[in-house]
Amino acid sequence: MTDIYSRAQSAADYIRTATDVVPTIGIILGSGLGNFATQVDAATRIPYAEIPHFPRSTVQGHSGHLVLGTIAGIPVAVMQGRVHAYEGYPISEVTFPTRVLGLIGCRTLIVTNAAGGINTGYRQGSLIALTDHINLTGTNAALGPNEPRFSMVPGAGQRFFDMSTAYSPRLRALAVTEAARQGFQLAEGVYLAVLGPSFETPAEIRAFRTLGADLVGMSTVHETIVARHMGLEVLGISLVTNIAAGVVAAGQKEAETIHHEDVMEVGRRAEKQFTTLLTALVPQISAT
Repeated sequence: MTDIYSRAQSAADYIRTATDVVPTIGIILGSGLGNFATQVDAATRIPYAEIPHFPRSTVQGHSGHLVLGTIAGIPVAVMQGRVHAYEGYPISEVTFPTRVLGLIGCRTLIVTNAAGGINTGYRQGSLIALTDHINLTGTNAALGPNEPRFSMVPGAGQRFFDMSTAYSPRLRALAVTEAARQGFQLAEGVYLAVLGPSFETPAEIRAFRTLGADLVGMSTVHETIVARHMGLEVLGISLVTNIAAGVVAAGQKEAETIHHEDVMEVGRRAEKQFTTLLTALVPQISAT
């Protein structure tokens, strides 16, 4: 079997034949947030199915296109959707696109997701900048043979690598400041990842709150782990699309039943604020 580095290079080589864009920022869009890709100018859209070895999403709200072009003149690669372990993919496949983003030039990764709000101060539709994560998926994306060729910056690609600032404080500060300029508060919080696909039980949510989690979801942490292994700087943004099981949020009288359709609808309602924030952040990230 061809090693993962060779397969990632094959995917990267194919992408380079489709566009002259050399992206410096990669953006992974979560459930309900895929329309952000319409902000990309002079866009080249590549279906995941056409990219060698690229996994294909099977989840509603993840259209499965890699969009390359510019935002405010900054070259970007935007993933409209991701794959998840609960779809049956091994973690090496879940993180394969992140590896490819690094190989085609990205040195910053913006990971976004739809998340359940554990923090009772959160409301549906709130955007949250991630400060840290808790990985309860039962595995780690760095398992297996270490591949130092994925070092995208000096000192990266090591067997054991630091995760104390998995989500860049510098990028988070830019996001918080920009949100304030736009007239809203970008709260900060800790994201806890589970395997899924079932939503969590109320007892699990109580346990997660005890552990210090503000949000819960089924993605993001392994992409972040791989990005940090490669030396990419990461900004994480969650959209609170539902209040977690058993949580009575501010303004509610009782906990609500969770449906994926509701997750998608909240994503659509928050789209304008999300898009305005991210579009403004791209040139600021590139300039610093």
